[in-house]
Amino acid sequence: MGFWAKLEESIEQRDSLLCVGLDPHPGRLPERYRSVGHFMRDIVEQTADYAAVFKPNIAFYEALGKPGWDALRETLAAIPGDMPVLLDAKRNDISSTAAAYARALFDELGVDAVTINPYLGSDGVEPFLAYQDRGVFLLCKTSNPGAGDLQDWSQYGQPLYRRVAELAGEWAQGREIGLVIGATYPEAMAEIRAAWPKTWFLVPGIGAQGGDLEAALKAGLRPDGRGIIINSSRGIIYADDPRQAAKETRDAINRARAQARSAPSSAEQSRQARLSRLALSLFETGCVQLGDFVLHSGAHSPIYVDLRRLVIAPEVLEMAAAEYVLLLKGLTYQRIAAIPYAGLPIGTAVALQTRDPMIYPRREVKEYGTRRRIEGEYQPGERAVLVDDLISSGGSKLEAAAPLQEEGLIVEDVVVLIDREQGGAEDLARHGLRLHAALTLREIVALLVAAGKLDRETQERVERYLADEA
Repeated sequence: MGFWAKLEESIEQRDSLLCVGLDPHPGRLPERYRSVGHFMRDIVEQTADYAAVFKPNIAFYEALGKPGWDALRETLAAIPGDMPVLLDAKRNDISSTAAAYARALFDELGVDAVTINPYLGSDGVEPFLAYQDRGVFLLCKTSNPGAGDLQDWSQYGQPLYRRVAELAGEWAQGREIGLVIGATYPEAMAEIRAAWPKTWFLVPGIGAQGGDLEAALKAGLRPDGRGIIINSSRGIIYADDPRQAAKETRDAINRARAQARSAPSSAEQSRQARLSRLALSLFETGCVQLGDFVLHSGAHSPIYVDLRRLVIAPEVLEMAAAEYVLLLKGLTYQRIAAIPYAGLPIGTAVALQTRDPMIYPRREVKEYGTRRRIEGEYQPGERAVLVDDLISSGGSKLEAAAPLQEEGLIVEDVVVLIDREQGGAEDLARHGLRLHAALTLREIVALLVAAGKLDRETQERVERYLADEA
């Protein structure tokens, strides 16, 4: 039986998503045990009824030299044959060296699955994936405080941990592959679950590292109540009664598991977390302001949006651009058409992430030089999607679309960050254009209230104003 089938069967048999980490820390051998091997054998015997999988961390055995290797083999021999063994080894190297690691772990030690560091790329992972009856968990978003030093580094608006998740699917080529995602980063977990709904997660970080069990399960659990195994090491093996600790942990997981299945989907959790961060950032950079503002029309407004200020905060501009990228994924187009002036820096930031060519209609056509109405390269018949900062009535979007359409471009979609809900969507629809917006003003205000930045009275004042303007 392969690892993944073995894992499913063990979960079913024991009604458990618990992974017990068999990590004998140096200097912490309880007095009643004569050796590490004796200690670990007893832990296995006490907890086997409640754990779905055992996870020895090879480092603690290697650190003891030959006695440690003997203890590891003794531990592995004590694990019941119907229980999968996931060796926490975090191995990685290239080609023949990686293949040697795979032979050592799978052939010599005989474990069912391993954790792998993906840093060296596909040729460092493939030798492990070549064992099709074994499991591989790639380090993706780990639980340690310094994880973000590398894993949050982004290119084209995509953090490295998301790229690892993406590559995992490519490298697996249809085979099962798992990801290690720390309970200390539930928002990242929800984000990855939304994008990869079937993938198995190994989740460390509960307990000593401060991860929240309920948050992790809400973020990572699949709709079928599986897809995630929760690791607990020190909290169980060093408990006064390891068997009782394992039972209590298994039961706590199952209670949280039942609650999580009735919670909003991971996709919705991920969206709400992203948009909450964005709304807060827009507020803190002054892109969204609350007060008493006189508009161009002379009317007074309790809210003012100035997304031209995005240029003063590149990290917020990048965050906003990422929302445009998500909206664009479902559209068919060949060119991004940014609307001057607020849409130009946004369109540029979006194009840097999507790698799509950008064009833009000029507000004023020069009477000298090329006298071009549209800057950039394009061909009649191509589809262009209009990108701007926000929408009110829709008139400026129709004005921008007109010269593009006159040049033979097909314009059917408009993408903005904020919809003021003042009839813009309906106005565009009457002219055959579809609106796609990341946020509404009402949503931004509600998110700011939830974050404690605005009070309910301000929220009600803004909502009354928006209702009157609609």
